Amino acid sequence: MGETHAPGTVRPGGRTARTRAAALRAASDILVEKGFTGLDLAEVAGRAKVGRTTVYRRWGSAAGLVVDLLADLSVPPLPDGPADTFEDALRANALTVRERLADARQGPLFKAVVAAATCDARAAEALRRFHRVRVAEWRPCVRRAAERGEVPHGTDAGEVAVAVSAPLYHRLLAGFGPLDEAAADRSARAAAAAARAGAYVR
Repeated sequence: MGETHAPGTVRPGGRTARTRAAALRAASDILVEKGFTGLDLAEVAGRAKVGRTTVYRRWGSAAGLVVDLLADLSVPPLPDGPADTFEDALRANALTVRERLADARQGPLFKAVVAAATCDARAAEALRRFHRVRVAEWRPCVRRAAERGEVPHGTDAGEVAVAVSAPLYHRLLAGFGPLDEAAADRSARAAAAAARAGAYVR
């Protein structure tokens, strides 16, 4: 028997790669226009000019498409240069997160991933995997802050990342206030103050 794969997990070449790219582009366009609830596989097939059977067989569901879109997303790393203070480093990171979430294509994708993760195990795992990669990017600035004595040793980088990012994701998902640079600055200042006080020590 041939090997089977979960929808969106194969990275083919040639014509199949072009079919995949066209379908993902169509799915991304629909997410921008209609959001996750408007992502329909038949419409994806029509816009991508590929067979419906191909789309249904390859991805199986809207959540499967979203998982593949997230895997295909090219996310530049967070700034890792030296900063004057821990708060400066968090502010630079927060501004980068805000820029990603405010992006016309990445914002709708992140909304869709969160929505899909509430009802699809593959999407939930993809979101956790994405989060683990992002948390790893925060470790250097937290480690340097601990070495400089700005935060207690044992400060958890994952907790710091959540503290900075969560208010920005809340604004994206709930529409609670503008997703602007001022919001990123407040988030960084609040997280830095809590970290200095030892709130994220494990």
